[in-house]
Amino acid sequence: MPKAKKIPMRTCIACREEKPKKEMLRVVRNADGAISLDFSGKLPGRGAYICNNADCVKKLRKYRLLNKTFSADVPEEVYARVEEEFLGGR
Repeated sequence: MPKAKKIPMRTCIACREEKPKKEMLRVVRNADGAISLDFSGKLPGRGAYICNNADCVKKLRKYRLLNKTFSADVPEEVYARVEEEFLGGR
């Protein structure tokens, strides 16, 4: 009997819910400190996952969750870009 394939689970940094990796957005910080949305899920760097819904994306900015996750000062433009890419990509 074939073994069931394990589904990778990730925790949303906004709502703390655990969901399958494929259903989430990945925000990545590369070695240079640049932060971007990773649609492929394969970019190198420190990744943080967020639910694919508008409430979590808004919470990200309101509570400045990327600052806490990446232990770095994340500029406001990054939050604006993440919101814009997320809401624009719909």
